[in-house]
Amino acid sequence: RPLLHEFAASAAGLPNAIVVDGHTDDRPIRGGKYPTNWELSMARAASVVRFLSSEEGIAPSRLSGSGFAEFKPAQPNSTGEGRAANRRIEISLLRRE
Repeated sequence: RPLLHEFAASAAGLPNAIVVDGHTDDRPIRGGKYPTNWELSMARAASVVRFLSSEEGIAPSRLSGSGFAEFKPAQPNSTGEGRAANRRIEISLLRRE
């Protein structure tokens, strides 16, 4: 949350669109709230979009999100450290055209 707050403070005065991408590691979901990594990755993105809008006041019209599940890993999933790096969100501030 502190990092998201810092990002929001920097982006608040800009007109640019903000895209939030959710990612997971390649481990299958076993029970719980989300049946697959697709739903988990989308939920990660949606929770950040919701936070930026409701808690930080970023206009909802500037925000969008998507989920990539395990299909765009940042690190190999062969180690615990790699899997941890792949459980992430990425925020892009789009260039205004």
